[in-house]
Amino acid sequence: MIVFRYLSREVLLTLSAVSAVLLVIIMSGRFVKYLAQAASGALDPGSLFLIMGFRLPGFLQLILPLGLFLGILLAYGRLYLESEMTVLSATGMSQQRLLGMTMIPAAGVALIVAWLSLSLAPQGAMQFQLVLNKQDAMTEFDTLEPGRFQALNDGSRVTYTETLTDDRANLGGVFISEKRLGQDKKDRGISVLVADSGRQEVRPDGSRYLILENGYRYDGSPGMADYRAIKYDTYGVMLARPDISDEVTDRDAIPTTELFGSKELRSIAELQWRISLPLLVFIVTLMAVPLSRVNPRQGRFLKLLPAILLYMAYLTILISARGSLEKGKLSPTLGLWWVHGIFLVIGLGLLYWEPIRLKMMSRRGQKELARG
Repeated sequence: MIVFRYLSREVLLTLSAVSAVLLVIIMSGRFVKYLAQAASGALDPGSLFLIMGFRLPGFLQLILPLGLFLGILLAYGRLYLESEMTVLSATGMSQQRLLGMTMIPAAGVALIVAWLSLSLAPQGAMQFQLVLNKQDAMTEFDTLEPGRFQALNDGSRVTYTETLTDDRANLGGVFISEKRLGQDKKDRGISVLVADSGRQEVRPDGSRYLILENGYRYDGSPGMADYRAIKYDTYGVMLARPDISDEVTDRDAIPTTELFGSKELRSIAELQWRISLPLLVFIVTLMAVPLSRVNPRQGRFLKLLPAILLYMAYLTILISARGSLEKGKLSPTLGLWWVHGIFLVIGLGLLYWEPIRLKMMSRRGQKELARG
């Protein structure tokens, strides 16, 4: 029991450290991406941390298996390097018994991953998509910030306002630059609107207009001298009608209960993927225990790179099989299970290869002694 607690503590501490580092790296990259979208006006800056919270379960369900795999390699590699595993082996600790002890904390990690993949991650993905739907329903006034140029409509329109009231109804010092496209979708130059003030007006039919007052409109093409300037007292610009939708179409956001019994290939692939993540935990544990065995003279990082490549191959093939299943190239019966079967055989081969090799060397030595 003391040995079990010691090994479990080493694995779980390393797992926590590795997973924390991986989580910070992944979330930092995603946060920078969402921050850029917020800067361009595609997202509300106030919802950034809410979005990251909804995405967290989806990140963790992929990080924890990798964190456990690396945790076993690093923790047990250190024990081999410091000859602690040699002492345990001398007292009767076999690879199979070590694997059995390691599978207990791995089972706890698998339960957490199952909870994330089957329940929490779909709920987070659903809330994330609902937030995006609300962002799509926002008008330019909802994301406009005074004193900042903001690109809208995929960069075809740039809007700037010097001042903006708290109710986002009145603007001051307005600048709008928009590309003019013909019926053939070719560029017809740009239109620039400047105005001393502007206001938002909502018609009874729900259409929205930006009413500009006391300004100029300039039409022309960059590099050409045929610009046309029009002075106006009042000018109306129709705003795009917001696309309000509560429909959830992302497959990651579909509740797991709705996937059971579905005959659709996308639903079958998604269900098998969610079940595969907890299975992944057990199989990578089976591979990590023998891969962590290193010679103290070789260093603890000798097998780290091949082990990571093996894990990446496992995950890559699993993702590829998921895509093939969605496209109908794989039978739903075969599904993703053949991938787990292949790496299960690899894990068993790694586990039993060293004892078999030692027995063969022992027999060879005995034969040579007998001949001598």
